[in-house]
Amino acid sequence: MGNPTNIEVEVRDIKQRVIEISKKLDDLMFEREITAMMKITEKSLFEFFGDEKDIYKITDLKVRYR
Repeated sequence: MGNPTNIEVEVRDIKQRVIEISKKLDDLMFEREITAMMKITEKSLFEFFGDEKDIYKITDLKVRYR
């Protein structure tokens, strides 16, 4: 078989792009799962520590971010 045809080149390019899109979707799903777990954790910890007295106050901070 000699030079690849234009169609073969386009098919290879499409396959490569599909692989790239698939990897990006996997990354996005992973980030979404992490975000969901963080929200669940925050909610459960908020309920768990809701009645606890604060150990530190804003005045205890050395640096304040706005």
